[in-house]
Amino acid sequence: MISPLYRFVHEAGFKEGRSKLTAEAQRDAEKKYVISTSLCDLCASAVIFLKEHGVRVTGIVGWDIGGVNVKAAWVKSEQGQPEQVRTASQPFEIWREKNRLPDVLRSVFKVITSDTPPRAMAVTMTAELSDIFATKREGVQFVLESVQSCFPDLSIYAFSLSGEFVPLSEARLRPLDFAASNWRASAQWIAGQFPNCLIVDVGSTTTDIVPVLDGCVSASGRTDMERLAAGELVYTGVLRTNLAAIVQSVPVGGRYCRVASESFTVSGDVHLILGNLNPQRYTCTTPDGQPPSVDSARRRLARLICADTEMLSITEIDEMARHIYTQQIRQIREAMDQVISRLPRLREHPAIVLGSGTFLGSEAAKSLGLIVNDWGHEEMAHAPSLAVAHLLADHLNAGAR
Repeated sequence: MISPLYRFVHEAGFKEGRSKLTAEAQRDAEKKYVISTSLCDLCASAVIFLKEHGVRVTGIVGWDIGGVNVKAAWVKSEQGQPEQVRTASQPFEIWREKNRLPDVLRSVFKVITSDTPPRAMAVTMTAELSDIFATKREGVQFVLESVQSCFPDLSIYAFSLSGEFVPLSEARLRPLDFAASNWRASAQWIAGQFPNCLIVDVGSTTTDIVPVLDGCVSASGRTDMERLAAGELVYTGVLRTNLAAIVQSVPVGGRYCRVASESFTVSGDVHLILGNLNPQRYTCTTPDGQPPSVDSARRRLARLICADTEMLSITEIDEMARHIYTQQIRQIREAMDQVISRLPRLREHPAIVLGSGTFLGSEAAKSLGLIVNDWGHEEMAHAPSLAVAHLLADHLNAGAR
């Protein structure tokens, strides 16, 4: 009879392990391990077993739990095998139905793991800033408790603003150390590959600008407030930014017209009109509830100046969009310039540009004369979850040596 542990190692897809699990190893498993029906127990035992038989296997899930999207990455590394990576995300506006977060986590987990349990998981977040929570402390606690309740039998670590991994039980005792930690994960991971660079990560809502020098994250700020003051966090993104936060006026009919500070339209409309985004990448709810299309985006953008598509031509609306686009690039460029002014050495090194708004970061970097290393491929839209998974794999493997 094949032991549950031996079967689990096979079904989990540990190819490198498979080649080394002899009949003798099977007998060893039957003698040394008491296997319960718990998936976590099987997973933990499999990891120990493979290590004892000379096989180093890492299957890690990284989470980036935000206020409007839940993203995850599965990273699996085996000796002698190509790295396997899977990413998944699900739009989720936490302020609308925060108690649905556990359901969303389970849904994303199923997609990302294909029902194969990971060795461990790592968590970063930004959802704690949502005004559904009275304080950030409350928000962090809610996210950590939600993760723990969904996966009580898995080893889970929270990633801190200091760049350390802490078991969830300990993290819950000092929640503010884990608030808005996703930028740190991305920066620390990239620093291991590019020891001198300026990271520009343009997401749906915000832009992170993080300096890396001599292999170290050299950010001036730690909290969101400190990073805003340092130019390392800009509340401008590719989808959700209120256009009145980008421009105070737009050119129309040969003159500038002030804009209405309402919720008629967002930055995603601008980029849809200009072809920078396709409708499938417009993943947030449109302000008027209509499906994302170029026509509906033009209708929404016209209302920025209290007009409509009967009052404005397509040419006039598209000219507004182009102006807003250039001003959004200017916002990012000015923040980058602020960071570089503190660390002039950065002018000698590349800008690593990533996120769903890579095209914005690239244009801003080029306008400053920086060499651009474009990480705009699809997986890097999940950069924090991918990064924290890699970092945890390295952390655990280092501990195993």
